[in-house]
Amino acid sequence: MPITSKSAIAKGDGTFMIDHVTVSDPKPDEVLVQLKAAGLCHTDHDSLSWGKPMVMGHEGAGIVSAIGKDVEHVAVGDAVILNWATPCNSCFQCGLGNEHICENNSPVVAGANGYTQGHAHLEGTTYQGAPMERSFNIGTLSQFTLVKASAVVKNPLKTISFAAASIVSCGVMTGYGSVINIAKVRPGSSVVVLGTGGVGLSVVQGAKIAKADKIIAVDINKKRLQMAAQFGATHTILANRADKGLLQAALEVKELTNGRGADYAFECTAVPELGAAPLAMVRNAGTAVQVSGIEQEIPFDMNLFEWDKTYINPLYGGCRPQRDFPKILEHYASGALQLEEMITKTYTLEQLPQAFEDMLSGKNAKGVILF
Repeated sequence: MPITSKSAIAKGDGTFMIDHVTVSDPKPDEVLVQLKAAGLCHTDHDSLSWGKPMVMGHEGAGIVSAIGKDVEHVAVGDAVILNWATPCNSCFQCGLGNEHICENNSPVVAGANGYTQGHAHLEGTTYQGAPMERSFNIGTLSQFTLVKASAVVKNPLKTISFAAASIVSCGVMTGYGSVINIAKVRPGSSVVVLGTGGVGLSVVQGAKIAKADKIIAVDINKKRLQMAAQFGATHTILANRADKGLLQAALEVKELTNGRGADYAFECTAVPELGAAPLAMVRNAGTAVQVSGIEQEIPFDMNLFEWDKTYINPLYGGCRPQRDFPKILEHYASGALQLEEMITKTYTLEQLPQAFEDMLSGKNAKGVILF
């Protein structure tokens, strides 16, 4: 029987409202989840201006309320973490193991037919009788959400809060996966992290798990750098906002890395003008990773590529949810990965305006909405 769900709904014009949507019963391959917590990131704020109404949110954890008849990997009552990059397991990219860039289901990737705006599942959620899109096909800023079975990963850990579990969904996975799955950071290497928000702190922790020798955090926010040190950064550099391309900060990085530059650098600032900055930080034949998903056109100084440098622009840390989420939970259980400590503040759904304000001002590593 359909249920009503209080949700944060983006209007598409830069504003949002709190209202109720109607959520349908699950189809054979779907799962109805009662959300307990939803993490926040800058993408959620960006979704306010995507030109269409939608249920907001793409990080979340909760409890299974109902399942379709074909769902076998979770049962009613199971704690689960939601995953927005849902693989179809049959397309070209899924066949290569690239589940995060599935050609059939990804909400952000063009498929084989050149679809450019992402694949939106409009069935299952309605607002005032009309179909309502869910952000990244999951829409976690809602009391309930209806998702594909491939969007839920069972969470067997009893020791982790729903708040901490929720941030695994995107921010933690993106940072950790960029280190482990994409760059494949080697033990004893040097790593630079540009920007130490939630994703950057997850890169720092991923580098620590990978046994990097030097982890150099760069930020313009002194408090963020203090957090980076708590999460595993061995060195910190307080950058100047006027430092174009962070070229002066790059000189400091070279001083810390035998004059060569780091082995790896990760851009986590989401500032388009800094898209080329990780190239300035790495040595010849080093690896620069643009983690934050910059999509704007920006000028590049090709001298930064000299010589033999690799520049990677990955999505979602190369996530394969059924493989990676359990590994992240294992690292959490062993104490190697801090999640509870990343949550600066929690909010109610009605406090979403304040949560956005705190996020945009840099107060929070991660803010989380609790239901």
